[in-house]
Amino acid sequence: MQNTSKQYDAVIEKCRTLFVNKMSDYGSAWRILRLPSLTDQIFIKAQRIRGLQQNAQRKVDEGEESEFIGIINYCTMALIQLEKGIAEKPDMNVAEATKLYDDKISLTKQLMMDKNHDYGEAWRDMRVSSLTDLILQKLLRVKQIEDNAGKTLVSEGIVANYQDMINYAIFALILLEQN
Repeated sequence: MQNTSKQYDAVIEKCRTLFVNKMSDYGSAWRILRLPSLTDQIFIKAQRIRGLQQNAQRKVDEGEESEFIGIINYCTMALIQLEKGIAEKPDMNVAEATKLYDDKISLTKQLMMDKNHDYGEAWRDMRVSSLTDLILQKLLRVKQIEDNAGKTLVSEGIVANYQDMINYAIFALILLEQN
């Protein structure tokens, strides 16, 4: 599992660098996005990955990797929005947003380590297409929870679903790198 931790950190370093660079370019304009808007953005990225996996022909020269990175970063933004609430205008500097990003990723990594211990790294034997399908399933769950105004009877909440999507996307990137 130590290798998983290092691989996880390497993926996050790429994602975090892109997040910080985009914060430098655009500021925290994403802070105005409501959760359903973030969920829909993640859904678009997951659908594109699925399309790339199913279609032989590509018309845009971007692969799965950039879309999985987008899923990780948008899910992290959603976790920040859940904690901080939606802003009416950009209200965060790069340092504050990066600290929140790091906090959310740290909690998500710990969840992965705990689950990875219990599941015995079963994800390493999975296909990237299965991880994509699991992300889409989690997205549909989140959409239903959002449509139910956040109420659930027996299910884990939105936070756990976003964290799982981050972890599945990281696993997919690790597997893509290995292949």
